[in-house]
Amino acid sequence: MKTDSWKVPAGIDDILPPAAEQVEQLRRRLLDLFHGWGYALVIPPLAEFTDSLLAGMGADLEEQTFRLTDAISGKSLGIRADITPQVARIDAHHLHVEGVVRLCYFGSVLKARQDGLASRRNPLQFGAEIYGHGGWESDVEILTLMAAALDAAGVGQSLHIDLGHVGFYRALVASCELSPALEHQLFDALQRKATPEIVGLLGQVEMAAIQREMLQDLCTQYGRSERLAEVRTRYQAAGADAIAALDELEAITRHASRRIPDAEIFVDLSELRGYNYHTGLVFAAYVPGCGRAVAQGGRYDQVGASHGIARPATGFSAELDTLIDLVSAPTDRPRGILAPWTESEALLMRVAELRSQGERVVYRLPGELAPAIQCDRQLSEIDGDWCVEPIVEQG
Repeated sequence: MKTDSWKVPAGIDDILPPAAEQVEQLRRRLLDLFHGWGYALVIPPLAEFTDSLLAGMGADLEEQTFRLTDAISGKSLGIRADITPQVARIDAHHLHVEGVVRLCYFGSVLKARQDGLASRRNPLQFGAEIYGHGGWESDVEILTLMAAALDAAGVGQSLHIDLGHVGFYRALVASCELSPALEHQLFDALQRKATPEIVGLLGQVEMAAIQREMLQDLCTQYGRSERLAEVRTRYQAAGADAIAALDELEAITRHASRRIPDAEIFVDLSELRGYNYHTGLVFAAYVPGCGRAVAQGGRYDQVGASHGIARPATGFSAELDTLIDLVSAPTDRPRGILAPWTESEALLMRVAELRSQGERVVYRLPGELAPAIQCDRQLSEIDGDWCVEPIVEQG
C-alpha cells in the first residue's frame, strides 16, 4: 500500500548534499567574521515559555509561533519563530553587564505560516545584536557588519539597502493626533504603498492641510540620502522629535555610505517593518535574484523592558539557507581521494596522514561500484609507497 508518510509539511524542508555542506561552511565563515568583530556566540533553546519568548515582540511574531503545553510545568511553551527576543532575554538576565554587549547567534526557527510562496517555515537563522548603546554609531556598526556577512556569503555584490525610521513616523503621527484605530489602518496602507487608500482614510477626519499633506506624501519620500535635506524642510511642522529622527537618519546614511561604499543606500520613510517593537532605525537588504529582503533589522530599545531591564539594542538577522540558494551551485568536481579497502598498515597510516592535512579520503568498500562521494584522485601503491594520483576518466 502506497503511503506519503515520508513527506514533510509544506514549507518545511530537508537540506541535502551538497547544500548542507555549503551551509555549514558558511556558518563557520560567519562565526569567524563575528568573532573578529568582537561578537560572542550564544545558543538559546529551541523552545521556552511563551510569556518570555513573545515578550514585547508584537502580534506578528505571536501569530508565527507554534504553541504546546509543557508536560512538566503545565505552562504554555512556544517553539521560537525568531531568535532575537531570546538573545535580548539572555542579555537582560544572564550576562549582567552594564556596558556594551555584542552577541551573535545561529539556529533553526519554526514558523506557523510561510511569509511568502517561496519562503521556508524552518529556516536557519543567524544574526548579531548590540546591547547597551543608544547612539546611531551602533546602528552604523550593525549595518556594516550585515554587509560584511552578506559579502562573506557571496551575495554582497550589487547590495541595495533601504533605511527607514520608526521614530520619525511615530513622531509624525503623534503631531497629527490620530486615533489608534486610524493609525493602525494608515500603517497597513503605508506598507502596501496604497496611496488612494491613504487619501481616503485621511479624508475621514478633520486635520490641518499641512498635516494631511505630510501623511499623504509619506509613500513618495523615497530616494538617496541627499533627499533628506529636502525632506527635513518639508516636514518641519511635524515637530522636534520628527526632525531629530531625520537628523539621526542622515548621520547613519552618511557614515554607512563611507563604510559600505559599494552598496546602494536609499531612504524610505514608509519602510516600517517591525513597527510593533522597533523604536528607531529599521532597514532591509536586497540583492538581485531575490524578490524579498535577504537580511533585515533595526533598533529595538524597549524589548528588554519586558524582561525587567530596559537596555538600548540594535541588530540584524538573516537566513543561511536563503543565502545558499542565491549562490550558484559549485560546478567543480568534488575534491577527494579514493582509497582501496586493504589491510595494509602503510595505507592506513597514509590515509590518516592525508586526513590530518585536511584532505577528504574515501574508502571503496568491497563490492562497491563507485563511492558515494565522488573523488578526483586515488591512492595507488607504487614501489611499496602509497601515492596520490589523478583519476583518469574512462572512455
